[in-house]
Amino acid sequence: MSQCDFIDTVRQHFDAVADCVLGSLLGDEAATLNLNAEETLFVRFNNNRVRQNTNVEQIAMGLQLQGAGRTTEMTRTLSGNFESDRDAMLHMLYQCRAELAVLPLDPHQVPVENHGISDETFRGQLLTPHAVVGAVVGPAEGCDMAGLYAAGSIVRANRNSKGQRHWFATQTFFMDYSLYNGSRAVKGSYAGTHWDSSQWAANLAHSKHLLRLMAKPLQTVAPGQYRTYLAPRAVADLVGMMGWNALSASAWKQGRSPFKKLADKECRLSTQVHVTENFGLGLTPRFNALGEVSEPAVPLIAAGELSTLLVSSRTSKEFGLIANGANESESPRALDVAPGTLEEKDVLQQLGTGLYLSNLHYLNWSDPVSARVTGMTRYACFWVENGEIVGPIKDMRWDESLYDALGSKLVALTTHTAIDPAVDTYFQRALGGSRTPGALIDNFTFTL
Repeated sequence: MSQCDFIDTVRQHFDAVADCVLGSLLGDEAATLNLNAEETLFVRFNNNRVRQNTNVEQIAMGLQLQGAGRTTEMTRTLSGNFESDRDAMLHMLYQCRAELAVLPLDPHQVPVENHGISDETFRGQLLTPHAVVGAVVGPAEGCDMAGLYAAGSIVRANRNSKGQRHWFATQTFFMDYSLYNGSRAVKGSYAGTHWDSSQWAANLAHSKHLLRLMAKPLQTVAPGQYRTYLAPRAVADLVGMMGWNALSASAWKQGRSPFKKLADKECRLSTQVHVTENFGLGLTPRFNALGEVSEPAVPLIAAGELSTLLVSSRTSKEFGLIANGANESESPRALDVAPGTLEEKDVLQQLGTGLYLSNLHYLNWSDPVSARVTGMTRYACFWVENGEIVGPIKDMRWDESLYDALGSKLVALTTHTAIDPAVDTYFQRALGGSRTPGALIDNFTFTL
């Protein structure tokens, strides 16, 4: 089945099964249906050769049923056969109905409503399966490259018993890879909707350049505070921590948000920092599991001050806040950090003497109250003296508050930005990601 055929077939199948389920509701019952589907080619490379390849086609449908002030949810995979999927979903409806009968009342239930209709399909230009190996390994010939190529169609759809209909389909690819020189490695990625051989070659050329720099003598840097440049991928890793309750309205109200002081106006970030939930990046649908549609852009942080938190409908009802289309976890889905004024060509000169970090790894909150994050350096990270790269560093542990790193210690953000798409493949290929600039930071703290 071609990618276009898959999208059209899934739409028809979803509508047919959904019509049967929604038409079988009784009394005051209300229901919401969510569909996740994909057809993806996965090719795993090692030493610039194919080690594993497979094609995955999967469809899953979730049902949220409400009745008598109670709510329950169930999800199952579908076969693609109408009769068997219809029967399976109707059986799941009966199971949900039985569960509702024994559940307590839900005081914060968000009633099913009609949030309108949306329909977005983004057609890509992907490599044909037969062209993948040559297109990927050809420009990397002579390199020890390991990585994962994934490409195909992803579908998200939503309907409910009040007439709501949402559809989102996209055709994307990503190549998440590393180049090795013995035990030293450089991490890279190339992703999009239209494969461009010249862009892939340029991406690889940059990684090869960094790998050559990794051959310089290994530098041992003592713990301390250093002027540090975080490349866009490292900034994406750092601001990704905002998705761990920092921007959640529920976490703020419950006193467990790392940005509580920011929300309470006790702290602020640098005036250079502007953060938006930007669905215009095309990384994910605007609708959530309830079918609520977010604004195309939701300003979260403006000039270092909090504009708004992500508020789900359940949090809205529980705490009397205004919902803004956030998902249930109240985590950002398309984080966009505005660029600054530092030109890419001037990064090393402006860094002077200090550390150049391409990637960060194993991040976690070390002190959520002060928005303090800890993690490790990873891959192409270098010691720089007088604007010149001296050599790669041994892995180091760092520990820094976002209030400082993105606040008083932030020197500049770069004019160039990079999109870091979600490359998770647990259970299904993920949607979402972020767009970030690089960041020059003074006195970044390294502890080990």
